[in-house]
Amino acid sequence: MEARAESKFIIVSPKKVWRVTRELRGLTYKNAMEFLREITPKPARIMEKILKSAFFNAIQKDSNLTEDDVVIKTVFVTKGPNYKRMRPRAQGRADIIKKRTSHINVVLGKREEI
Repeated sequence: MEARAESKFIIVSPKKVWRVTRELRGLTYKNAMEFLREITPKPARIMEKILKSAFFNAIQKDSNLTEDDVVIKTVFVTKGPNYKRMRPRAQGRADIIKKRTSHINVVLGKREEI
């Protein structure tokens, strides 16, 4: 049994998201949510939403699952497109601001299957 969830075009740098997702692999859903509630970065809030979505997708497939039965099989982050913005500077110049985006994919599985 596998349940997936993905979120695309999130305006957070992939580097920042990788720092959070690196810690989640192999944890149960319950432990992962506790971990994410403890830390403060913005990617943690985003990961909470994606994990909840994946968990409820898993419950739709198998209604007997509990939070302790579900384990995070894989979490991966890929780069999305960059949004380019302009910041005016002195003497008619301008700097480019790159707003980096991320695509996040989560796959949950049953504990026995791992």
